[in-house]
Amino acid sequence: MVLTGGNVNDCTQFTRVMAGVEFRRPGPGRAATRPARVIADKGYSSKAIRAHLRKRGIPATIPERRDQQANRKRKGRAGGRPPAFDRAAYKRRNVVERCFNRLKQFRAIATRFDKTAISYRAMIDLATLLIWP
Repeated sequence: MVLTGGNVNDCTQFTRVMAGVEFRRPGPGRAATRPARVIADKGYSSKAIRAHLRKRGIPATIPERRDQQANRKRKGRAGGRPPAFDRAAYKRRNVVERCFNRLKQFRAIATRFDKTAISYRAMIDLATLLIWP
């Protein structure tokens, strides 16, 4: 988890978040650092993010923004092909959005009453424990 100020755009922290991705696999060995797929909303649709994922060999399911579609179509054949988009995989993103919605039910998280990042992180951890089934 990467905590930033409220006025920082999420897509600027994408590489930092991806660098911190780590999950244990069953059995011995190192933790995996490359997810099977990245599913993100239109806010993460940029050439830099797509190039970063392509370089690491991670398939991306990110819808293209309308201005990017229009720009590509305006260029004609020189605009290239649209990026691949898996609608079935994108529908699974609602699980994460519902989790954010549940966390935002806690007023202290929604309005960020805490002054320090460590206090805010502790509140998120506490809320996560409370909503865990």
